[in-house]
Amino acid sequence: MKFSIIKASFPIDIETYEEVKTLCDEAGLVDRVSYHSLMNLRESKELYSKGFFVLAYDNDLNQLVGVASAIDTMGLQTYEWSMVVAPMYRKIGIGTALFKVLHEGLHERGAEGELAIVHENNSFGRKFLKRFGFLYSFSEATFEAKAENAIIPDHLNIRQYSELDNNALVHIFSEAFGDLREESLDLIEHNTTTEGSILWVAEMDGEVVGTLTTTKEGDVQWITAFAVHPEMQGQGVGTALLNWAKDFAYRQGEHFIMLDVEVENERALSVYEKAGFLKSTQVDYFVYSSNRE
Repeated sequence: MKFSIIKASFPIDIETYEEVKTLCDEAGLVDRVSYHSLMNLRESKELYSKGFFVLAYDNDLNQLVGVASAIDTMGLQTYEWSMVVAPMYRKIGIGTALFKVLHEGLHERGAEGELAIVHENNSFGRKFLKRFGFLYSFSEATFEAKAENAIIPDHLNIRQYSELDNNALVHIFSEAFGDLREESLDLIEHNTTTEGSILWVAEMDGEVVGTLTTTKEGDVQWITAFAVHPEMQGQGVGTALLNWAKDFAYRQGEHFIMLDVEVENERALSVYEKAGFLKSTQVDYFVYSSNRE
């Protein structure tokens, strides 16, 4: 068998998108994993996405048999990447070849950091990363809930963001995520300029007390940048925001609302579960360490 490997920057053409989608679907059926989000399928079509695919083809069949996906979601030169290989082509070195070309691409783009991502049940992927010097860092779980009508407390007003909210949001993001002012402003810009994304704020007595961003992806709305003012935590603001997001998704005709959360964040997990969200999957993040044993 002869193989060829090429790089393709985002946004990709529709033919390449369909090839990657087919590979993700076929591998996902075998592995019982959804690879669409892990491989950044939605982002790969967006005009301003900062990422690329590495594509491995079986030349004899003219068929895509492996793909690596890397993306810099925040524009900070830190790329998150993952890969998937067709089940019939595993353990013959395609993953290693993808890995090498992927890092050529990261070097060409001036990457200053990287995070490798594998599904929690992918033991082969964990061994693969360990072989190349990557160590476990943290895990994120995806939670989902059905889009449905919800009643929001009368004392809470949820509306779309305006620039007048910047200082309040910077404070909330700083307390919730430890972000610097510049990082918070970058997050606000990202969540207000990305296609399909809407940044929302919750007000109580005229003061901003919480926020989240919704992003449409197919028949799903994703929640990101969810945070509540530290003085208002434990007073139902977070639950109300999440219920409102389910209601918004329902009114938009979507079927599900989803979000990602670090599994070590017990406070957030409690809020999500209280709002009716259930864990659907988990991915593990790995960082490169030159001082590995």
